[in-house]
Amino acid sequence: MRFDGEPWDYLGEHEAVDLEHELVQSTASELRTGDDIAYARAAFELVRDRVTHSLDAGDRRVTWRASDVLRERTGLCYAKAHAFVALLRAGGVQAGFCYQRLRAGDPDGGFVLHGFAAALIDDRWVRLDPRGNKPGIDVAFSADEDRLAYTARPELGETDYPTVYAAPHPAVLDVLKAHDDCLVMWETHSLPAAEL
Repeated sequence: MRFDGEPWDYLGEHEAVDLEHELVQSTASELRTGDDIAYARAAFELVRDRVTHSLDAGDRRVTWRASDVLRERTGLCYAKAHAFVALLRAGGVQAGFCYQRLRAGDPDGGFVLHGFAAALIDDRWVRLDPRGNKPGIDVAFSADEDRLAYTARPELGETDYPTVYAAPHPAVLDVLKAHDDCLVMWETHSLPAAEL
């Protein structure tokens, strides 16, 4: 893993990681009932299970700010990662953002970025994907090893980027902020797809 910031950057606030927001703080307070592992598990499971993936749910709303994701209970993978990272940071756990560039649908189709998170849990960084389970995807929490929804297939040009970003990548955030309909983003191939 590579890091694009200093250690303290992985505890900081950002416009999409509004960890000082009342909803983020109150949710973090409700979840914080044990050590960092228990807390990270509770935050992961809340975002994975209680925040729907917009495309899975057919929800048109585009959320990108952590507090909006928690309030609306929906978001694309990137937005769910924003909420998970905000909760972790609000609880004092260092966390950041990771991406994969995957084929969108069939192997001859275009690419899409997939967003997830990484966290420093029990003195080790692990990558965790709170995107949400569905048929064919079953991601459980782990404090010991990476748990991702997808495996990059290099033979198809897919990439698993090794960098843990302290802030959401602008290539992702700019696209989310420019749209107001998730389903249209998918149908028109407008989801983030840049090479990082």
